[in-house]
Formats: sequence, C-alpha cells, structure tokens
Amino acid sequence: MANDKTPTPTESSTESAVKPVTAETPPSTSRRRFLTGSAAAVGAGAAAAVGFPSIAVAQTTTLRFQSTWPNQDIFHEFASDYVRIVNEMSGGRLNLNLLPAGAVVGALQLQDAVISGALDGGHGVTAYWYGKHKAFSLFGTPPPFGWDAHQFLAWFWTGGGRELYAELLEMLELPLIGYQTGPMPTQALGWFKEPITSADDLRGLKYRTVGLGADLMNEFGAAVTIMGGGDIVPAMDRGLLDGAEFNNPSSDRLLGFPDVSKTWMLRSYHQDCEAFEIIFNKTKHDSLPEEFQAILEYAAKAASSEMYWKAMERYPRDLNGMREEQGVQTYITPDSVLEAQLAAWDAVIERESSDEFFKKVVDHQREYCERVVGFHLEGTAPKEPAYRHFYNKAPTDTSTIL
Repeated sequence: MANDKTPTPTESSTESAVKPVTAETPPSTSRRRFLTGSAAAVGAGAAAAVGFPSIAVAQTTTLRFQSTWPNQDIFHEFASDYVRIVNEMSGGRLNLNLLPAGAVVGALQLQDAVISGALDGGHGVTAYWYGKHKAFSLFGTPPPFGWDAHQFLAWFWTGGGRELYAELLEMLELPLIGYQTGPMPTQALGWFKEPITSADDLRGLKYRTVGLGADLMNEFGAAVTIMGGGDIVPAMDRGLLDGAEFNNPSSDRLLGFPDVSKTWMLRSYHQDCEAFEIIFNKTKHDSLPEEFQAILEYAAKAASSEMYWKAMERYPRDLNGMREEQGVQTYITPDSVLEAQLAAWDAVIERESSDEFFKKVVDHQREYCERVVGFHLEGTAPKEPAYRHFYNKAPTDTSTIL
C-alpha cells in the first residue's frame, strides 16, 4: 500500500520549553536554619569535649524528575507511583521531585533535557525519540509479533532486550541509563469523525500517532503528525486533526477526547503492545551510591506491576463511563483493516531493516516471539469461550462490529 506521495510524519511545534519557577528561601526560614545549625555545632563541640563519638547525619539526595504527561493524565499518576516507591524504598534518603510535562521542557524535549542535565531523569516512552533512530520505537512500540506487553517486558529484562537498548544508547553516544516498565494493553485505532470501515478511509486523513505507528499509517496514505498528549484534543478541536490515538480509556477521557469526538475505534496493530521508559542522566546516576542505583531499578519493576493492576481497575470503568455518561460509541476495527496493517508492517520492517542495528533488534524480537509466543499459544486455553460460558454474552456486545 505504499504511496510515493505519502506525507512524511512531522513533529508538532506546540511543545515548548517552560522554565521552572523556583522560590527563594524566606529570611525567617534562613534565620531558623542558622540558629539551629549554630546550636547543633555547639552541642557537637560539647559532646566531643567530654569524649562522646561524633554522629553522622544522613543526607538526602534530590533528583529533578519530569514526566512527559499532563498533570491530569493517569500516566502522570503512574510516574508518581514510581516516584513514591523510590522515595519509600530509600527511607527518604533518595528523593525524586516529580514535575509534569511542560514544567521544565515539553514532552518531546524530555530526553535532551535529561542528557544536558537540566533534568536528572524522566518518565515517558521510547517512541518519542524515534526521530534520533527508528530503533528507539522497537523498545517501546514493537511490531505485533503476537506478543503482549508482559512478554515484551520479559524480552527486555531477561531476553536480551536490555542489552540491545544499552547498545543503542552507546552507539548514539547518549549519556543515559534507562529501564522499560509498565505493560500497556493494545491501543485503540483512535478517535474519528465517522467509523473507519476500510483501509481506504485512512487515506489522506490528518492523524496523530507516534513512533513506528507513524510509518505504518503513512503506508495507508495518512498525513501523520507527531505531538505530545496534551496537544491532541486542542488540535482536533481546531480541525488540525481528523483522527488521533493516545492510549487508553482513562487517559483519553481525562484529556477530553469525548468532547471532540464520539466515535472510538477499538483494536489496532499500530501499537499492539507498549511500555513506558524511565531514564536518568548517566553521570548523575553513576555518581549515586550503588544502593540508590539498585532502588531506581527495582522500583521500576515494582511500579510495573502496580501500574498494570491499577489500569485493570480503572480502564474498564472509564470506558463504560464514556459510553454511558458521555455518549461515546465504540466500534471494533474491521478485520480487513487489521489485515492491511499487518501487510503494512511487512513493508515498514523491510524498509527500516536497511539499517543494520534496526535489523539486529527486530530479528532478535522476531526470534524471541517465535519461541515464546508459540509456547504461550500452544499451552494457553482460549479466553473468549470461557467468557461466553460464564457471562452468556460476547465480549464485544457493547461495541458495534462493522
């Protein structure tokens, strides 16, 4: 379905850097600190004079940590959960100071801000950096090789993906340390003015997505724009977009998608599974005690499970809320569109595999999925028959099948 006149995805200019606002310490606070410090010094001197040993006071290390998500988005809440876990595990000795997108820089500028040291770390997705190398998207929004996000994270942590990710950072000379976290379910095709009934309906459509999903939609002749989450609904409201996807029922509802569209197409292969990325400035990270480095990593793993558990509670409730309270109509993306997406993936993978490193990663993922997904499909009982048996309905009864 390639089209020589297919537009190239463009990065939105609506994300802009905003300098953080800081407050000076009030004089009264400074005076109290001076008096407290003086008293402590006198006390320490007196203790030393009578032979008591000196006692070291634990210092708190604070890191500036920004998400790529608007403050009201559940994704920012997920970032907050990670921060909370780090702070609690360290007993307050390591403190991440969380900021929302735009507090220091816009969502699409987060990686550069962490590299420069303007931020110490951040929470986002690797697809946002795919302009630097297409392989970045493979570590966040990989091709739909039959795996789900849990299996994708298993590939990252134990299947060799983490080593390939580190190799990409080293190859591009990006001084970062990063982890993948937070398994995301299959994303919807998106919000539109009218239901999408065939692949032809996507041709010429002004559409928002990110990462390799942009290349995929270009195969259909869509005009793709890449922008951060907080800009999508205003762009749709102004007619700059005909359709868009962000991620999930809770995020989409909080960001206001039902205010600009009542048509939501469920199921898609453009981002069949996805995960978040947590990054830190390498110099800052490596200067921390090994204990703190371990906390940052293990907190990413702990937050990964907590995020998914929370999502499974919230996503269905918000989906039903949009249907029942806001008049949203949900539609199942036709099989013909899904099949066309798989064919488009073939074209994208073949074209981008001209890059040696991209091919190395995608081949590694393909081999992993042949083995792991094959094992899963062979041994796992199908879920839909059990659902039909116990609830006497199809799981699609609340959506229209086109």
